[in-house]
Amino acid sequence: MAWVDSLLSLGDGIIRQLEESEDRLWREALNLSIRLGAEDIMTSLLLGVKFDFRQIHEALLVAVDTNQPQYVKHLLDRLDQEKGNKMDVRSFSMAIFDHSIDDSQFAPGVTPLTLACQKDLYEIVTMLTQRGHDIPMPHSISCACLECRNGRQYDLLKFSLSRINTYRGIASRAYLSITSEDAMLSAFHHSRELRKLSKKEPEFKPQYLALELLCQEFAVELLGMCRNQSEVSTILNSAEGDSEDEELGLDEQTFEEGIPNLARLRQAVNYNQKQFVTHPICQQVLSSIWCGSLSGWRGSRTAWKLLVSLGIFITMPVLCLVYWIAPKSKLGKLLKVPVIKFLLHSASYMWFLITLLTESIFMEIYRSDFASRKQNILHNSLHMIWVAGFFWFECKEVWLEGLKSYFLDLWNILDMMVLSMYLASFTLRILIVLKGHFLCQDSSTQELCDYFTNTVREDWKQEDPQLIAETLFAVTSMLSFTRLAYILPAHESLGTLQISMGRMIDDMMRFMFILMIIGTAFLCGINNIYVPYVVSAHLGRFNETFNFLFWTMFGMANQEYVDMHDYALAEFVGRIFYGIFTLLIVIVLLNMLIAMISNSFQRIEDDADVEWKFARSKLYLSYFREGLTMPVPFNIIPSPKALFYVLRRIFQKICCCCKKKAPEYPPITSVNSGGQGEGRVPYRLQVTKALVHRYIEAARREFEESKRKDVGNRITELNKVVGRLHTEMKDFHQKLQWRRKSEPDQANILGKYIMGARNNFRDFDRNEAMGCENTSLHISTQLTEEEDEEEKKGEIVSEEREEPESEGPVEPVPGEETAFETASTPDV
Repeated sequence: MAWVDSLLSLGDGIIRQLEESEDRLWREALNLSIRLGAEDIMTSLLLGVKFDFRQIHEALLVAVDTNQPQYVKHLLDRLDQEKGNKMDVRSFSMAIFDHSIDDSQFAPGVTPLTLACQKDLYEIVTMLTQRGHDIPMPHSISCACLECRNGRQYDLLKFSLSRINTYRGIASRAYLSITSEDAMLSAFHHSRELRKLSKKEPEFKPQYLALELLCQEFAVELLGMCRNQSEVSTILNSAEGDSEDEELGLDEQTFEEGIPNLARLRQAVNYNQKQFVTHPICQQVLSSIWCGSLSGWRGSRTAWKLLVSLGIFITMPVLCLVYWIAPKSKLGKLLKVPVIKFLLHSASYMWFLITLLTESIFMEIYRSDFASRKQNILHNSLHMIWVAGFFWFECKEVWLEGLKSYFLDLWNILDMMVLSMYLASFTLRILIVLKGHFLCQDSSTQELCDYFTNTVREDWKQEDPQLIAETLFAVTSMLSFTRLAYILPAHESLGTLQISMGRMIDDMMRFMFILMIIGTAFLCGINNIYVPYVVSAHLGRFNETFNFLFWTMFGMANQEYVDMHDYALAEFVGRIFYGIFTLLIVIVLLNMLIAMISNSFQRIEDDADVEWKFARSKLYLSYFREGLTMPVPFNIIPSPKALFYVLRRIFQKICCCCKKKAPEYPPITSVNSGGQGEGRVPYRLQVTKALVHRYIEAARREFEESKRKDVGNRITELNKVVGRLHTEMKDFHQKLQWRRKSEPDQANILGKYIMGARNNFRDFDRNEAMGCENTSLHISTQLTEEEDEEEKKGEIVSEEREEPESEGPVEPVPGEETAFETASTPDV
C-alpha cells in the first residue's frame, strides 16, 4: 500500500495514460488488486488514476470472475460517475471493435452480465440487472443489418465468438431465473432456438447442443421444485404468454369433462422437450388421467387386460349404442375414460382391418368377375363405411386442434394421404360405372360403351381408370395395416421397437441417396458399354441393365450376362465395371447400411426409457380430447348429444353469457402476491416465482455446501501433509542418532567431504575422527532445533498425534567448532 501511494503521489493531480504500454500496466495493477482482494489498493488506484471504459470493463470482468460482489458494486458506482449508465451498457456489446482488449484473458463479446450468468452468480446477476444491464438477443445468422455486416467485416472470428458467448449467457440458469417472468417458457423457447442454430451453424454445433441440453435440464429442475398437486396442475395447465401457442390454440382446445387441458405439457411435446415430458411428475399426471376412475387398471395383470380388451372388441356395437342413447349414464361416463376410449377405438380399427381382409378373400374367390367389367361395385366397398367415419373423425380433429397443430403430427399426414387414396379409388370405380351407363344411352358412342362394359383386361389401356383404382386400393390396404403401429407405444417393448423402426427408416432414406448416386453412375457406364453390341440380350437397354444391377445387390443375377467372347476389350471393361459395382454395393454400402441401422437401434436402446415415455405421452394426449369418444364408423350417426351442443353454442353466441370463470387459488406465502383485487398477481405467476425462488435458494445452498466441502478437503489434505512431514522428520532424527553412535570408520557423506577438505589445506592437522564427530554434533544440534519447531506446529494442527521424544541439544566441545568453522572459511 505504501509503495502504491508513493507511485501515485509522483504525478501532479490525476495520472492520465497516454501510451498503450502504460495503459496495459495500470490495467494489470487494477486487476491484480481485485484478484488479491486488496480493497484499499483498488480504492487508491481508482481515486488516483483516471481509468477509461476499457479498463473498467476488464476490471469488472475480473471482479465477476473472482465472485466478489463488493468490488463489482464499487466499479459500477465508478462507472456511473464517469459516463452514465446507458452509454456504458451499450458499450459493453460494442467492445469487440476495440483492438486494445485483444490480449485480454476473456473471450470477445463477454460482458460482465454474460460472465456472471455463465458462472451462475445470482447475486451479481441481480445487481447488474438492477443497474440496467441486459443481454441483447443476437440477430439471425442471415441478418444483413448494418451492425451485423460491420461485425463480420471487422473480424469474423470475434463476431462468431461473441454470438456464442451471448447465447451462453442467455441460456444460463441465472439469467433465465432472474430476468424471465416465465422461466420455464423461456427455457423452452431458447432450447428450440439453439436446436435450430445447431443446424444453421454446424461449425458450432457441439456448443449449441450443449446449451440446448442446459435449457432442457433447467426446465426439468424447475419442475422438480413443485411441492404439491396444485402447483403441478397450475404449471402444466397454463401456456399463457406464448404467441405461437395462441396460434396453435393450446389453451382453447376442449377436453373431456374433469380432464385438464395440460397446455404446458402439450407445449413441451411440440417443442420436443423429452426430459421434461418424461419427468416422473409429468408421467404421474398422465398416468392418473389415463386410468381415470379405473384406479386398479395400472396394477392389474396382463391376462386381465387382454380379457377386457377382447370383451370390448366383441361388444363394441352394443357399447356404442348405449353411449349414443345415454352418454351421461354410468356406462357412458366409463367409456369416456381415456384408456377405455383407446381400447374402443383400437377395436374399431381392428374391425376395419378384418373387413379389408374379408374383401381381399372375397375378391380371390370371385377372381374372374373382378378381372372384367362385370364386377359389382358393392362387392368390395364395405370398407368405405369406415373410410367415411375416418374422414369425419379427421375433420373433427382439425376443428378441435386447429390446422397448424394438426399437421405437426406426422401420423395425421399419413391419415390424410390414405383417406385421399381411398376416396380416389372409390371415385374412379364410380366413374367407370357412370361413364359406361351414360355412354350406352347414346348410339353414336357404342364403341366406348363396349370398352367400359364388355372389353377384357388385355384390351384395356394403361391409363384405364379401373387399373389406377385397383393400384390405389392395393397401396392403401398396405398403408392401413402399417397404421396399426400407432398404438404400439402403449406397450413398453413394442413401443421401443416401433421407435427403432422409425429411426431405421430414416437411415435408409439417407442411405438411398448415396445408393442412387452410385447406382446411376454404374447404370450409365455399363449400359453405354453394351449399347453398340446387339449380341447381349440382357444389357444395352436401361430397363434390362437396371434389373440386372438391382438383383445383383441381392446375389440373384447371372454373372454370365456381362460376357461377350467376340469383343475382348468391351468384355474386359464390362467385367471391371461389374466387379467394382459388386464390391461397392454388396461389400461396402450394404454393410454400411447394416452398421447405420445397428447404431440407430443401439442409440434407442441406450435411451429407451425416455424415448418410449415420450412416445407414450403423445399417445395419451391424443385421447384426452372431448368429442371423439364414439369410434368409427358409429361417429357418422348424429347423436342427441351433438344436437344439444350445437343448440347450446348458438344460445351462448346470442346471449354472450355463461362465460367460464377462471378458478380462484389461494396466494402462495413464499412470494409477494401483490395484495388483493386488481393488483394481485395471477396464481400462475405466483407459482412460477415461487419455483424460481426455491431453485435459487437451492442453488445457493449447494454452492455454500460445495465451498465448505472444498475447505474441509483442503484442511484434510494439509493434515496429511503435516503428518507425513512429521513422520519423515522423526525417522530422519532417529537415523541421525544411530549414525552418531556408529563407529568412526563408517562416516557419512559429510565426513567424506571433510576428509577431502583436509587433503586440500596444509594447516589442517586435526584428527579425522574428531572432525567427523564435531560435524555430526553441529548438524544434529541444528536439526534438533528445527524438529522441535515442527513438532510445535504439528501439535497445533493435529492434537491427536503423540508428542515425540525430544532430546536436548548437544553442546559442542570448546575449540573444536571454532576449528571446523576456521577450516571451512577459506575460498576453495
